[in-house]
Amino acid sequence: MCGFIVIEGEFDSTMTSKTLGPFSNLYNKLTHRGPDDHKVVAFSRGVIGFHRLAIMDLSPQGAQPFKTKSGNLLVCNGEIYNYPQLKKECLNHSFISGSDCEVLLPLYEDLGLEAMVKKLDAEYALIIWDESKQKLLAARDPMGIRPLFYGKTKEGKMAFASEVKALNDVCDDIKPFPPGHYFDGEKIICYLDLSKAEKYHELSQSEILKGINQRLTDAVDKRLQSDAEIGFLLSGGLDSSLVCALAQKKSKKPIRTFSIGMTDDAIDSKYAKDVADYIGANHTNVSMTVKDVIDALRDVIYHLETWDITTVRASIGMYLVCKHIGEKTNIKVLLSGEVSDELFGYKYTDFAPSPAEFQKEAAKRIHELYIYDVLRADRCISAHSLEARVPFSDQDFVSFVMSIDPKIKMNTTGMGKFLLREAFKAGEGEEKLLPDHILWRDKAAFSDAVGHSMVDELKSYADKKYTDEDVLNASKKYPYKTPFTKESLMYREIFEEFYPGRAELIKDFWMPNQTWDNCKVTDPSARVLPNYGASGK
Repeated sequence: MCGFIVIEGEFDSTMTSKTLGPFSNLYNKLTHRGPDDHKVVAFSRGVIGFHRLAIMDLSPQGAQPFKTKSGNLLVCNGEIYNYPQLKKECLNHSFISGSDCEVLLPLYEDLGLEAMVKKLDAEYALIIWDESKQKLLAARDPMGIRPLFYGKTKEGKMAFASEVKALNDVCDDIKPFPPGHYFDGEKIICYLDLSKAEKYHELSQSEILKGINQRLTDAVDKRLQSDAEIGFLLSGGLDSSLVCALAQKKSKKPIRTFSIGMTDDAIDSKYAKDVADYIGANHTNVSMTVKDVIDALRDVIYHLETWDITTVRASIGMYLVCKHIGEKTNIKVLLSGEVSDELFGYKYTDFAPSPAEFQKEAAKRIHELYIYDVLRADRCISAHSLEARVPFSDQDFVSFVMSIDPKIKMNTTGMGKFLLREAFKAGEGEEKLLPDHILWRDKAAFSDAVGHSMVDELKSYADKKYTDEDVLNASKKYPYKTPFTKESLMYREIFEEFYPGRAELIKDFWMPNQTWDNCKVTDPSARVLPNYGASGK
């Protein structure tokens, strides 16, 4: 995880990190994303600021921006998992580091931007300055795992940054750079949409299960490459438990896992310990109090850059467990279980009226991941100078799952994510990857599973701050996506303090599909759905 800001304009070519002038106010807002090294490099039409979190090749040779003899520059916040193969293709280039990102500029110079990004197996956001074309170029991974924002300065110049906060003071209009797109210096172009399935697999169910198993195993395996220490977020739910169990199978020593829950009523903590004990992990459970939750709220919203109810709720526990990891360990990389829900279904997708609607909803959620779950994971982790890696977002895995006929992905058995569970069920005589009570545990949303008291206390806190009349009058102050509860009004007011007039960065409140039966709810928690059942136990 790194952070960068790139702005076109007139800058002193002798500028350094110690003589930044007004650029320092923007540049320094991203220091948390990369505390290991800080570079400012001016180019012929602008300036690049980069904060490095050293993951691959911890030496100075791995520092960015990278530069070639032609004068081209590159900054990349990312992990390029297929970089060894890509290096072999760059026959006319010599490399000075073991960094996975160094291969990008040579690849660009050999192939061009579109061909380059189509070759990447990666989580990334990158900017290239092409000296001969005098153009800034940009690209982002297909799932939007790494953040990227863009806008134009008040002088009409292009600006890019890893977070909104770095552009807030210089751009009137800021937009998220769309995942799976690149910017050729003039327009933004889609190069890959993983939500689209050209046709469904003509495979047996047995072959589909093997495909799911092998691709997720490979996705975890490739994300274990790191020169820095790796840890794992373990909720005790199906998704994070699978990631941890697969990683432990590859590791020669106990992996380090971390969970979090409210002091008195944590639901997930006991399951996380069960998983850790079963796979032989070195586990830490972090407890949080009501005071911890309330005290963290403003910082969480500042880092998130969102007002969405679900995102804020689900972020508090993740933010606090990552704070513990950042302060108490030497870990720099964290693997997590995001994206599985969008592929295999949430609790509310049990009510999808047809396979076509299930598939349509999955595609919609994949398109929006970068402003909800993926945003949450990135900001909560990077706020504490850590890097997020997300195996379920793997390009090959996502493409394979989205090409499974939705008829067999729908919940027709009473147990959501049936295919995923079946794919990792032990065969006769095989050792179980996970205990049955974890593999077949009902889904519990993270914001509920850290303890129902967390959301209850947040609502209570908001109830003391606002009146019913405040909510009724909210539309006058916030006509865009008007807050409709005291809790949502509280989040919006904090957001507007930090990012006034930026509400349109977020498309909408994350809510179940309101057009489906049993989903016309006014709270995004799974607790309000009629099929919640054993989820909270």
